Amino acid sequence: MPKIKTNRGAAKRFSKTGKGHFKRAHAYKSHILTKKESKRKRRLRHATLVHKKDEHSIQRLVPHI
Repeated sequence: MPKIKTNRGAAKRFSKTGKGHFKRAHAYKSHILTKKESKRKRRLRHATLVHKKDEHSIQRLVPHI
């Protein structure tokens, strides 16, 4: 049985929490920030959790995290 490789792009984008869920960053925070309000940009700074339905897919991409 071959070893399972980690998807390196996904490994840089997701991290595991203590309870085994996955953390991710918000989208829409990289450019064209002048038209977005400060409140919206401030909320986008904080990490959030990956949806429960997507956790299985992420687990297959990053099995060793």
